[in-house]
Amino acid sequence: MFKRILALLMLIPLLDSALLVALGFYWIGGLEIVLLVVLTALIGTLAVHAEGKRTIRKLQRALQTGSVPTNELIDGGFLIAAGAFLLTPGLVTDLIGFLLVIPPTRIAIRAVAKKFVIVPYLDKQTDGFATGKVYTFGFPEDTSGGGMGPGSGQTESPFDVGGSSDGSEDDVYDLGDDSYDVEFGDSDDSPDR
Repeated sequence: MFKRILALLMLIPLLDSALLVALGFYWIGGLEIVLLVVLTALIGTLAVHAEGKRTIRKLQRALQTGSVPTNELIDGGFLIAAGAFLLTPGLVTDLIGFLLVIPPTRIAIRAVAKKFVIVPYLDKQTDGFATGKVYTFGFPEDTSGGGMGPGSGQTESPFDVGGSSDGSEDDVYDLGDDSYDVEFGDSDDSPDR
């Protein structure tokens, strides 16, 4: 995975260089390309600054209300990456930077990153505690049907009250008031203290 990401990051400057040379020699001209790159960097820097202020305000608002600012932190990371892409000379990097700055595309990229990168990474690091996919019975690799493993087909804990093991709710067990009294030591024959 790391090698693929590194290869992709090496491919972007190569594409940028080829596009700048092609546009500079055959279509627009050298001076116009330099001015276009400087102009996109300037506009991109102003856009990153404005979106950064907006994201910081949203982060502060989320912290004041007591909610976890997950999306705002991810947006902050994307804005840092957008700033780096926009300051790098080239049209491909500028396009990637603008995609990370504009809120509608950033929200779509954030959703994809959360689904395919962030959540799987957190699940791997926390053994399922981050998303709540925690095994409550048996071993995760147990496929014999007795545990809660991926191949067991069991979706709820075998210790659930009110249901039978075959999934029907015909068997209801009432322990009665006496069993609770004995368990907590509140029976009538206990001496008062």
